[in-house]
Amino acid sequence: MMPLFLDTKDAQFEGGFAALLGMKREEAEDVDAAVAAIIADVRARGDAAVIELTARYDRMELTPDRLAFSPQEIAAEVAKVGAQERAALELAAERIRAYHERQKPEDAMWTDATGATLGWRWTPVSAAGLYVPGGTASYPSSVLMNAIPASVAGVERLAICCPTPRGEVNPLVLLAAQLAGVDVIYRIGGAQAVAAMAYGTATIAPVDKITGPGNAWVAAAKRRVFGRVGIDMIAGPSEVLVIATGEQDPDWVAIDLLSQAEHDESAQSILITPDAAFGRAVAAAVEARLETLPRRAIAGASWAQNGAVITVRELDEAAALSNRIAPEHLEILTPDPEAVAAKCLHAGAIFLGPFTPEAIGDYVGGPNHVLPTARSARFSSGLNVLDFMKRTTLARMTPEALKAIGPAAEVLAASEGLQAHGLSVKARLDRLNG
Repeated sequence: MMPLFLDTKDAQFEGGFAALLGMKREEAEDVDAAVAAIIADVRARGDAAVIELTARYDRMELTPDRLAFSPQEIAAEVAKVGAQERAALELAAERIRAYHERQKPEDAMWTDATGATLGWRWTPVSAAGLYVPGGTASYPSSVLMNAIPASVAGVERLAICCPTPRGEVNPLVLLAAQLAGVDVIYRIGGAQAVAAMAYGTATIAPVDKITGPGNAWVAAAKRRVFGRVGIDMIAGPSEVLVIATGEQDPDWVAIDLLSQAEHDESAQSILITPDAAFGRAVAAAVEARLETLPRRAIAGASWAQNGAVITVRELDEAAALSNRIAPEHLEILTPDPEAVAAKCLHAGAIFLGPFTPEAIGDYVGGPNHVLPTARSARFSSGLNVLDFMKRTTLARMTPEALKAIGPAAEVLAASEGLQAHGLSVKARLDRLNG
């Protein structure tokens, strides 16, 4: 199970690297037509459609009054969580909240030289819906990462849709929702849940923004409802890039690479190093770890199909390649990681130094783990408080300010052939100039 080995000194490097960047790692199911039909059905029949689709896909019979967990059900499930897991989740929630509190933006207002008062204010969306994959694949950490930024932003109503196939419930998910300040938890999933949150039903109130991961059906539904509501992103397979020098522990690097590879076979793990021998040592350490890793079938396939070890001349070259990859997660294990990080402009999240494994960021570091994938870190950011807020601009003209800048507005309106625009300014100027 060997990954791709590349060396920037080889004449064929650029072709090999371009192939790595262009690699299609996801088998995208063609579900758009089916999802469109589901959304139309939910819009037309509301609760009845959601209940019917839940029975079909999740093999669970519901009624409108059972679409959401009752407070008693939540309390009973939360009581099943052990003390150690509860303490860990509480620590994670505390750290995530503290980090995101610092992201809250400030309003601004000032008066310019003409006497015009200008500024902006930030306000939260009124309602947000968070999608959480259900059953045994549900992740309470993702609940915290999606819900806490919304809570910090000041979102008034926070709903979760989490399918419970065959009635399977993860008590930790319900506890995470409770810790994050979620108002209501619906036991529905799939495209029908996204449609219900976007358009509303008799039982499910519509939201303004939908966030959270899901399968191809959920992703297609999020694409289709975008515009009706906001969405966070369409997330692809997970990925990590490690930049490491030869004095690092190859076994630590190997485990870090495998921590992403074990997500699924489409995940990608890449090592960039100026030390070819170190690269080979890491690859050997990966093979050794795979022998005992419980998810070795998944991780091994990911490493063999999508993994890469790239040897570079020096760290500046490593940073340049990292910018072209724009990884979801970037670990920098070098003597001066901050210096390398300063040159790595495109990454979802950066982890500095040997004692900051990416996995710490998945749970308790503080920064959000909902991050751009598939090179979209070139133009987008991870989930944050601003995703649940919007900025409204403010302007107030005094008579003097309008006199100073109004004539220019008249000229521009005339140049665009918009007569009423110009007249709305001219009428006021005429009165002022009396």
